[in-house]
Amino acid sequence: MTTTAATAANPVLRVAPAAPAQAAAHFRASLAFHADVSDVAAALAAGGDPGFVVLDSRSTESWDQGHIPGAIHLPTALIPEQAEQLLDRSVPVVTYCWGPGCNGATRAALALAELGYQVKEMLGGFEYWVREGFAYETWQGSERRDADPLTAPVDAADCGC
Repeated sequence: MTTTAATAANPVLRVAPAAPAQAAAHFRASLAFHADVSDVAAALAAGGDPGFVVLDSRSTESWDQGHIPGAIHLPTALIPEQAEQLLDRSVPVVTYCWGPGCNGATRAALALAELGYQVKEMLGGFEYWVREGFAYETWQGSERRDADPLTAPVDAADCGC
């Protein structure tokens, strides 16, 4: 890509896009490390064994406020000493924390990977699970909020991504 006066002033194109092959490799790698809330929810709702476990890496107080049904609760700080008792190394783990403003799921994924687990991070975390209208559990029972139209389609089964 040739730098022109227009692209030099344009913050999007100031650094040229990667070559298509490099971009494909990058995005393929990203999908190996991340799952989104809708895909996790769809896999869990399909019934049967989804082929992975979901791990909530937040504190007990956060877990009590709400968590994904069927998730395993294992705060990040406890992963080194408790992961082996709670997780099977042959089953991939999907970690989540509060949301996109929190890197707790990333730190949990790193800790698990360093212990030999296959792991992905769930983008959006618990915040987007709730915002997309999926059921969650609290210490008081099951809850569900209406989907936020900024994060999930109002009148469609899925976003079409």
